[in-house]
Amino acid sequence: MTLLTDSLVVDGVRLAYRDRGRGEPVVFLHGTPSHSYEWRDVVPRVEAAGFRVVTYDLLGYGGSERPVGRDTSVAAQTDLLGHLLDALGVGQVNVVAHDIGGAIGQRFALARPERVRRLMLIDSVSYDSWPSATWRKIIDENPEGFASMSQDELDALLTRQLRMTVADDSLMTGDVLGAYLAPHQSAPGRASFFEHQVRHYDSRYTEEISDRLGQLTMPVRILWGERDRWQPVRYARRLRDAIPHADLVVVPEAGHFLMEDAPERVVREIGDFLRTPLR
Repeated sequence: MTLLTDSLVVDGVRLAYRDRGRGEPVVFLHGTPSHSYEWRDVVPRVEAAGFRVVTYDLLGYGGSERPVGRDTSVAAQTDLLGHLLDALGVGQVNVVAHDIGGAIGQRFALARPERVRRLMLIDSVSYDSWPSATWRKIIDENPEGFASMSQDELDALLTRQLRMTVADDSLMTGDVLGAYLAPHQSAPGRASFFEHQVRHYDSRYTEEISDRLGQLTMPVRILWGERDRWQPVRYARRLRDAIPHADLVVVPEAGHFLMEDAPERVVREIGDFLRTPLR
């Protein structure tokens, strides 16, 4: 399924995006190694529930531009999110953020609290939780990046990693697995994977804001897969305890890509959260 439908130039770079529905705005931020495909079973249903939904591929990911030499760290992506919302005429927005998208969501909510109505963090990176142990090992073993790898080698590496993201391994096979691998199926794609994604797996972007999480005053819901092998549930509890009035929902028999293991539950939790009264 092709979720994104359009592209636009924001701050000098091209982003692939989708902007549909009418009503209160919601922006979805995906994780890594991923792109907006992960929201394919969620976004259309949130649109149908009466919300204006903005979904896009982060810079350097999926169908968005992969500019050489451009900063694609979560700090830079946070700034770009603000530019995107400005370009689309979105003032205040609900943020639904997964994995490293959660780092962007946390940083944006702290930097621009007046623009964030509600914040949902789904299996988000936080504190010193990333890169995960398996990604740290891969980075250490490939200091020059992934451009020199053969396509088969990178596909095998990513397949092993992606199968760790779900509690039910059978969900990460066939066309679904192929869709996650697709952005990296070329020499430029292999190089971009390191340059725009892996090179920026750096916990300093969350550690440097960790002592400010108590400043968040908007409603926050933390949604987590109980069997997340990359971001253990203890980090979800730590976030809940640090953020005033945050609530935590742990989904059994689900992993890091919660929207693959339990899309119906994700849709239900988002819908419920978006009806939470503002403080």
